Amino acid sequence: MSTATRVIPTQLTVREIAALIDHSLLRPELTDDDVRRGCALADRYNTWSVCVRPADVALAARLLASTSVAVGTVVGFPHGHSTTESKLFETRRALDDGAREIDMVINIGALRGGKHDYVEDEIAQIVQAAHSAHGLAKVILENAYLSDEQIVEGSRLGERAGAEFIKTSTGFAPGGATVHDLLLMVGATSPKVQIKAAGGVRTLDRLLEFVAIGVTRFGATATAAILDEATQRSADGAALPVPATYHDEGAADAATH
Repeated sequence: MSTATRVIPTQLTVREIAALIDHSLLRPELTDDDVRRGCALADRYNTWSVCVRPADVALAARLLASTSVAVGTVVGFPHGHSTTESKLFETRRALDDGAREIDMVINIGALRGGKHDYVEDEIAQIVQAAHSAHGLAKVILENAYLSDEQIVEGSRLGERAGAEFIKTSTGFAPGGATVHDLLLMVGATSPKVQIKAAGGVRTLDRLLEFVAIGVTRFGATATAAILDEATQRSADGAALPVPATYHDEGAADAATH
């Protein structure tokens, strides 16, 4: 599979760019007031969602109840080494508290160790729990710790398990989203699976670069800066162009194996 099988826009309005962003509120030092300010920012800029820590889901759901901004949260975050049972408890509690999107971290060591059945089964259980509450699931691979072949395999496992999104990173590992890794993920999955980039998406140009690859969702803390720049560039309301698609021969080769 290739980026040619995905529908990639040639231009985006500021509102459409905002709708690609999950505003991230995951840093460990955030207070309730920080979460309130972050939710207000997401509402003001009309982002797709906020992604908050599990303990903040109920607060975010109350704050955003009368808005169009969805509430998402993380499970098994950031290392992914919780038991499947713990991840399921986190998922169900988050959904009960008002979350509609679950960003789960896979068991990274299990994928690296070749325990593919374990990884796929765990993802499938989280997906089923999310779907039972009319939610959706995103699978965080944490690419910084994976080889190209493991990124490809993890992406395929996530699709087979029924997840709506495959996601690059937590934002707390040594590296975040890269063109190379995103091309691997896009090439390893069908167009029905969406790709989320997180970690290092701090500028409008970087976001648009990733859109050209096939990314449809972004985890970002620099939301205001990205969207303010988009507004400045589109002072007359015109849509902003998406750059040409990027090509990475190494990623294409790995995805075919």
